[in-house]
Amino acid sequence: MKKDLLHLGELSREDFRMLMDRALAMKARRRLGIVDRPFAGKVMGMVFDKASTRTRVSFESAWARLGGHPMFLSTGATQMSRSEPVKDTARVLSRYIDVLVIRTYAQDLIEEFAKWSSIPVINALSDRFHPCQILSDLLTVVEMKGGFDKLNDLKFAWVGDGNNVAQSWINAAGVLGFSLMLACPEGYDPDGDVLALAEERSPGRVKVVRSPEEAMADADVVYTDVWASMGQEEEQKKREKDFKGFCVDEAGMKLAAKDALVLHCLPAHRGEEITDGVMESHPELWDQAENKMHMHAALLDCLVNK
Repeated sequence: MKKDLLHLGELSREDFRMLMDRALAMKARRRLGIVDRPFAGKVMGMVFDKASTRTRVSFESAWARLGGHPMFLSTGATQMSRSEPVKDTARVLSRYIDVLVIRTYAQDLIEEFAKWSSIPVINALSDRFHPCQILSDLLTVVEMKGGFDKLNDLKFAWVGDGNNVAQSWINAAGVLGFSLMLACPEGYDPDGDVLALAEERSPGRVKVVRSPEEAMADADVVYTDVWASMGQEEEQKKREKDFKGFCVDEAGMKLAAKDALVLHCLPAHRGEEITDGVMESHPELWDQAENKMHMHAALLDCLVNK
């Protein structure tokens, strides 16, 4: 792998396989009670500008359980809030810590940190991409659907906004070549350049449609996300109208494969993008959430310890 993880389009198929294999191995060792300390004496910096439950706790837990010290920061608590250039902050932090995890708004900010840092930089979420989420989601699919080599036999369905999570799914489909059908309301499509790159790499494997039913038909994995993401709260009422019908419900799931997985990056707005009944009948959602910790451990191990 390259030094940083900025978006999944930068990875190779071999990188994906390596991360899946490493995460499964580390998860198995943990389940056996084997204690590893590869990060002893090392510090992980975390710069978070957005609220977080699963991403923050899974990264901190992964690092701490493997012997390292996590250090949480917010931009407002650093000199960046007083206009210190990113390139100055990045070069200084590179002298103090071993890896930097950033969860923020602008993708450009993460890329600037990576440009000036001598340590690995990980995108833990931006408005454009959410690569770590999809890596852990793919780990769940690999575990439950027969392994890494079975991915290309599966149909993935996305129901909802063409947001950062959707765009990371598109990145992954472009590299790995699995079938991905995204049902998005008019005006909420993923970015054209993200779609174009996937089409260039894996022609005909990614398709945007307007019907959730079309996307969910015979799907092996059904995925959804909130209608209004962080920073879009003022659009909630409009989106409730625009996204009417874009709900993963019991009727839609009858169209999917009988053993279809339901995944959601969480938190869920039950009764909007997914029903309470579907949530409660698909326990893999909680395995998916747990797998963030195991994938983050593997990602950190690969980037920091090579």
